[in-house]
Amino acid sequence: MLTNNFIRRHNGISESEYPEMLKMVGAATLDQLIDETIPEKIRLQHPLNLPDGINEYEYLAHLKSLGAKNKLFKTYIGLGYYNTIVPGVIQRNILENPGWYTAYTPYQAEISQGRLEALLIFQTMIADLTGLPIANASLLDEGTAAAEAMIMAFNSRSREAVKSGANKFFVSKNLFPHSIEVLKTRSKPLNIKLIIGDHESFEFTKDVFGAIVQYPDQHGEIYDYSKFTEKAHSIGAMVAVAADLLSLSLLTPPGEWGADIVLGSSQRFGTPMGFGGPHAAFFSTKEEFKRNIPGRIIGVSVDANGQPALRMALQTREQHIKRERATSNICTAQALLAIMAGIYGAYHGPNGIKSIAEQIHKLTANLAEQLEKLGLKRINKFFFDTLTFETSNVEVVEKTRRIALKNQVNFRYDNTLIGISLDETTSETDVKKIVEIFAEALGKPLISFEFSDKIQLPENLIRSTPYLTDPVFNSYHSETEMMRYLKRLENRDLALNRTMIPLGSCTMKLNAAAEMFSLSWPEFNNMHPFVPEDQAEGYLELIKDFEKDLCEITGFAAVSFQPNSGAAGEYAGLLVIREYLIKTGQGHRNICLIPASAHGTNPASAVMAGMEVVVVKSDSNGNIDVNDLREKAEKHKDNLATLMITYPSTHGIFEQDVLDIINIIHQNGGQVYMDGANMNAQVGLTNPGFIGADVCHLNLHKTFAIPHGGGGPGVGPIGVASHLAPYLPGHKLVKTGGKDATTAVSSAPFGSAMILPISYGYIKLMGGKGLTLATKIAILSANYLKNALNDHYKILYTGKNDRVGHEMIIDCNDFNKTAGITVIDIAKRLMDYGFHAPTVAFPVHGTLMVEPTESEPLTELKRFVDAMISIKKEILEIENGNADKTNNLLKNAPHTLCMVISDEWTLPYSRTKAAFPIDCSKADKYWTPVTRIDEAYGDRNLVCTFDNNSAFES
Repeated sequence: MLTNNFIRRHNGISESEYPEMLKMVGAATLDQLIDETIPEKIRLQHPLNLPDGINEYEYLAHLKSLGAKNKLFKTYIGLGYYNTIVPGVIQRNILENPGWYTAYTPYQAEISQGRLEALLIFQTMIADLTGLPIANASLLDEGTAAAEAMIMAFNSRSREAVKSGANKFFVSKNLFPHSIEVLKTRSKPLNIKLIIGDHESFEFTKDVFGAIVQYPDQHGEIYDYSKFTEKAHSIGAMVAVAADLLSLSLLTPPGEWGADIVLGSSQRFGTPMGFGGPHAAFFSTKEEFKRNIPGRIIGVSVDANGQPALRMALQTREQHIKRERATSNICTAQALLAIMAGIYGAYHGPNGIKSIAEQIHKLTANLAEQLEKLGLKRINKFFFDTLTFETSNVEVVEKTRRIALKNQVNFRYDNTLIGISLDETTSETDVKKIVEIFAEALGKPLISFEFSDKIQLPENLIRSTPYLTDPVFNSYHSETEMMRYLKRLENRDLALNRTMIPLGSCTMKLNAAAEMFSLSWPEFNNMHPFVPEDQAEGYLELIKDFEKDLCEITGFAAVSFQPNSGAAGEYAGLLVIREYLIKTGQGHRNICLIPASAHGTNPASAVMAGMEVVVVKSDSNGNIDVNDLREKAEKHKDNLATLMITYPSTHGIFEQDVLDIINIIHQNGGQVYMDGANMNAQVGLTNPGFIGADVCHLNLHKTFAIPHGGGGPGVGPIGVASHLAPYLPGHKLVKTGGKDATTAVSSAPFGSAMILPISYGYIKLMGGKGLTLATKIAILSANYLKNALNDHYKILYTGKNDRVGHEMIIDCNDFNKTAGITVIDIAKRLMDYGFHAPTVAFPVHGTLMVEPTESEPLTELKRFVDAMISIKKEILEIENGNADKTNNLLKNAPHTLCMVISDEWTLPYSRTKAAFPIDCSKADKYWTPVTRIDEAYGDRNLVCTFDNNSAFES
């Protein structure tokens, strides 16, 4: 076999290991196993019509040729996207480091202390700069963060406002246009009426529950919104502010003049534009709204020894617990980008951030002065980094555009307006070039000038309060210090570069280095999302080719890449169904059937899309109860909109009745939405379109190899059947979507475009045959684990022929009865063995859901089996009375290095059993930095920022 064959590098199981694994699962061949697992009636009758896989060298050459078609002009378009400098120490040690980008969302906090601390840095930075005490650990983008603010304000209405039907939300006409579009999208299904207008003339009435303004606004103007905020508060309305984060180092933070919510994008804090993303949105609010805030919050708690420790706080707000009653459907956010932004703040410190902001502002002031001398009329009196000029006519704009393009420069154009936004990369030479362009366009002589250091901010809005005062922002300003700090943080965590992460429904497969390279290539990461189409030919060709490949894989007619996560894809898909129903005279259909076992995002997304959730029961085998489904579909046939179904099911089973289930929905006038979370068990063997689904979202950060980043980024594109294709989401500023497109669901037209090459590369490297083989191996590995553990643990559900799909569920409920051991205890004990726990208590309470993926080698699968069998023996010791029920290896897990080397050891078992339970755990031992964390303490005593006396800083 060729050494440069990518398929053998991606798949962890070699062909020579098939016999051993097949013997364990009781199948003669791999194909026999697949035949016994997937119902014959849904099997594809032909192989994927995709080219054979290419090697890494060939793929990178191909990607370089695409990148060469992108034209990197000097861009001053702004509107929330700016050139920025990614410090090398952050690029090399975070963005390009699998110790950071392959980690999962930190539900298991004891093995996530490094990235939790990095996210706490981000939250502290946001709280400091915005002037509000509570900040979350990121949202998907600025547009959706604005929508989350609107919904939070709506859900926070007083009883009187709810009773009176207050449903109006004021939107400043000078909000970013793409944010306004997302607000339109989110408001319609919830019957929220948007009032888009001028904040200076708007009069609040009792039926207005909230408002949003931009600071500075899209034209660069800096308004004093304090009186506007007072008026809003006088009638009980909340005020949200979409703010430029960098400007807040110079401007009075909105929290100081009364804002209830501050949101925006942290992109210009060291994250490339990337043709639209991914970028970490920020969101902060007042203490009184801490239980209403969307997204994850990192909070301070203590461990079993009373030492400070970090965890995700107030999780009862979130979709995985509250489901249809959740404050948001947010699941995957933008953790990796939030970490980069927070570390950017720590690396530069308060003085560095202020210096960057002042330099941008001073260059902008000099540019304003020179362009006004040329006769241009500036429409914004005050500014931070953005200038907008009114020209005499459209001809002047077009002439300026032509000359600018000739000089490889992009400005922002809107009828007779020209906008210019400077950034961290702008130099004095760049400013002179801009002046030259306008002088030529206006036919004016060019006059030489000197640069001055004047500040031209409104005096009453110049910031006076300090920020970033914690030692973490004032300690790591040399590359050596920061490099070592980041390494210390990384070493506290478990990521895929150390161990298998067998999380069910998460597909923690290999994120190959070759797939990741383009993140650091300027031809892909330095492109603004709103450049002229001919400057993005390489990107657009890649996206078109990628869509074609996904249509072949899914059996659908068209794909939208706009959704920035799986949950966002769910919402977008439901909106497409909703729009189709409205346009075909069926807008009254609003019932969404959802199985009881569904992911929590499903019901949360359905409610956001204006649908009423009706839960369908599961039968004793964990499958959808077909009789209950039929009864409810027929009962609601006049109003049935859709069924949301995951396939294979969230129980890891290929349900035999899936075609009947889909037919029942179609016969009763509904559409079928397939949750693509488990697509890794379908690729090349079956697909949503062939099964009969109408729409499906894909998790590119699961099936198609984008890394999870410790909680994001993700991409959730939706594929649709031909009758739904006209309604795919469009965009205000860039042509995309169907001919009857819904309004945008994200800020950028192609969502997080910068990471699309990862999945595109995965498909090109694997080819049709490789993708299909990967699916088969994922199923083989799951069945191997099932059979290897079958004599030691109860496997909750199996399908026909006693097979599981790509994952399986271990039922641990009996251990609680016999030994007082919970599934949480087993999860924590696995940390002592050097493993990240499987998914805990989903989709069934008291269980572990295990998904090995195709990437794990047989040696790692065996190591996991050995660990689980050893833990079972430890449970038996408790059951047999040989170990105490409350003071034992599992209840005290995880065991830290400090515990084991302590002079005092009072536990009723040896240090060796605690820390080195089996021989393989002695090699390259991973030590959790903290003992078991007190979850309740952190929620009772919520602290979600550093406090200047932090015990966490390394």
